[in-house]
Amino acid sequence: MTNCKSCNAVLAGNFCSNCGHPAKTKRIDGHYIMHEIEHVLHFEKGILYTIKELLIKPGASVKEFLAENRSRLVKPIIFIIITSLIYTLITHFFHIEEGYTNFSLDKNSAVTAISSWIQNHYGYANILMGIFIAFWLKVFFRKHDYNFFETLILLCFVMGMGMLIYAAVALAEGITKIKLMQVAGVLGTIYFTWALGQFYDKNKAGSYIKALIAYLLGMLTFSLLTLLTGFLIDLLKR
Repeated sequence: MTNCKSCNAVLAGNFCSNCGHPAKTKRIDGHYIMHEIEHVLHFEKGILYTIKELLIKPGASVKEFLAENRSRLVKPIIFIIITSLIYTLITHFFHIEEGYTNFSLDKNSAVTAISSWIQNHYGYANILMGIFIAFWLKVFFRKHDYNFFETLILLCFVMGMGMLIYAAVALAEGITKIKLMQVAGVLGTIYFTWALGQFYDKNKAGSYIKALIAYLLGMLTFSLLTLLTGFLIDLLKR
C-alpha cells in the first residue's frame, strides 16, 4: 500500500480512488509526446474542433462553454496564446511586420520598447487588450447577465480566431508577396463584430453595431494607454 503523490490518499489500485491520479506516472518518451500533440490537435475536444465551432456558431459555442460544458473546447487562455504564437511565427518567418511597422522614435525610448514587446508577445498583449474591450462590452451590453471574467473568456476565443485570420492572410502574403494585411484587418473586424453580435443577440442589428464600437474603443483605449505609459516613462528618465 502506498500513498497518492497528488492528494496523499492511500492507494489500492492503479488509480487513486480520491482524485483519480495514476499510481505510477509513465515515463516521458516519444509515444507520450505524440499523444500530447494528438490530444491538442484532435478534431473532437481539440483545437481543430474549437476552430470549427467558433467559425460556424461562435455565440452558441461560447455560451455552452460558459454555462454547460467546458470540456468540448480548448481552454480559452491556451487557445489565444497558441493562435497568437502561430501568427507570430508566420510573420517572423516571412518578415511581414517589418513592412508595416516603422518606428520614427528613438530606439531607446520606452514607447518603442513597449511597441516591440507587443509585437513579440501577441498572446499576452491580446489578453491585456481584451481587458479594455471587455470594459466597453460591459458598458454597451450592461443589460446582459455576464460578468467581467465571462466577457474576458468570450474575448479570448474571439480574439484567438482573429489571430488565426491574421495568420492565414500573413501566410498568403508571405507566399504571394502581395500586400494583404490590410485585408486581414477588415476580415478580423468583420469576424469580431459578427461573433460578438451572435453571442449577445444575433437577431438585433444594434447588437452588431455595439459590438463593433466596443471593439474599436477597446483597441483605441489600449493603444492610447500604452503610448501614454511610454511617454511618461521617457519623461521620468530625463
